[in-house]
Amino acid sequence: MQLRTWMTVALAGACLVATGPVFAQEKLTVWWVKGFYKAEDDALFAAIRKFEEKHRDIKVELSLYPLHDMIPKIVSALDSGNPPDVSYGDLFDLQVTGKWAFDGKLEDISSVIDPIRARFAPNTVETTFLYNDQERKRAYYAFPIKQQTMHIEFWVDMLAEAGFKESDIPTVWKDFWSFWCDRVQPAYRAKTGSRVFGIGMPLGVDSSDSFYSFLTFMDAYNVKLVNDSGKLLIDDPTVRQGLIRAMTDYTQVYSKGCSPPSSTSWKDPDNNVAFHNRTTVMTHNATISIAAKWLDDMNNAMLSDEQRATAKKNYTQRIRTAGFPAKPDGSKMVYRAAVKTGVVFKEAKNKAAAKQFVAFLLEEQNLTPYVEGALGRWFPVTRTAQQSAFWKADAHRQSVHDQFMAGTVTFEFTKNYKFTVLNNENVWAKAMNRVLNEKVPVDQAVDEMIARIKVVATPTAAPIAAVAAPR
Repeated sequence: MQLRTWMTVALAGACLVATGPVFAQEKLTVWWVKGFYKAEDDALFAAIRKFEEKHRDIKVELSLYPLHDMIPKIVSALDSGNPPDVSYGDLFDLQVTGKWAFDGKLEDISSVIDPIRARFAPNTVETTFLYNDQERKRAYYAFPIKQQTMHIEFWVDMLAEAGFKESDIPTVWKDFWSFWCDRVQPAYRAKTGSRVFGIGMPLGVDSSDSFYSFLTFMDAYNVKLVNDSGKLLIDDPTVRQGLIRAMTDYTQVYSKGCSPPSSTSWKDPDNNVAFHNRTTVMTHNATISIAAKWLDDMNNAMLSDEQRATAKKNYTQRIRTAGFPAKPDGSKMVYRAAVKTGVVFKEAKNKAAAKQFVAFLLEEQNLTPYVEGALGRWFPVTRTAQQSAFWKADAHRQSVHDQFMAGTVTFEFTKNYKFTVLNNENVWAKAMNRVLNEKVPVDQAVDEMIARIKVVATPTAAPIAAVAAPR
């Protein structure tokens, strides 16, 4: 989830237009988030070229935007009544898709989804079956493209330099976090004299990593904030206690000096950057973009032989991808998956072509190369693609595959869209920063967070309760 530069690309001329006689073309405006690395963007360009070759009467006008610019750009376009026809952003599902559907800003694309519904894996396409309060109905108001979940990444060579083996890593909750903080960090510093931190802990208010990671800690304590109908459960004392325990564990890493001081202001790229710079031994991340960055580098012809060799060694030998330890109660973690969604807007100028594009992209032979083009950063949403040999080609992807195959759960916003507002506000990181920067007791910060959740996410009298998506 890393983006460093602003970029708009109008794909024209020989890049995306098929050869042949000149004829009138419809314009399809597509806004997409810029990929983390070159291979991801190249996979998108290839899909668009293929679409234009098949639909000679449609010209795709593509604009790429950095992650955190994407939603503000769309909001501005919606306010002016001039949105793109099709758009995709990595944070749409977490922060805006459900609200846009509720507010009637999205086009019903059930005609695209219904014929291919059976192709999707469990807990994927269901997350796009959303409620429109303007039309008082549920329908498919978004399309699923790919999904992500939480992983542990660590430098195995740094672990060895600290005097430990992979088999020394505990598999139970408390011991796991203590290992990196209380054993690896001081040992590595003593051996090297370097001020390296055991854990890179995302804590920034402007970071989606921080709330995804915190919600994973919350899951470790079996906290359920809503039921299947979207009703809040936070008045249950056990929910409050679970939140306190999760926040205590999460903030304690920083309080003990085991995460960089800057991590309270980190944005999404920063835990990756700290890890790549080897200033942290371990971090958790909601994709394997950390490892896959080196896979991209080792195949990048623009880099020197030495740089590619280093990248290959990092990817194949020095970095490990793993799952989380067992929960505090000893049971296995069940990971929450964020299903990444694209949308067609209600006010789009060319909705017919937009639906053609979405239908084309979701065809197995087009969607699979696009998802795999991200080098393992995203996991497929279709049953067939999940069994592709690609996911067993190396240890990093195999780890991702195994986590998903064990079963996943969905986010609160799939049951109560108002949690997209809470994620957008990042009430989770705000509470953590109250503890760390303002020295507020954890229980007080949690109570303040609960109060805010109640204000924002208490269901109205409108029929927004979850209705099972057809299968």
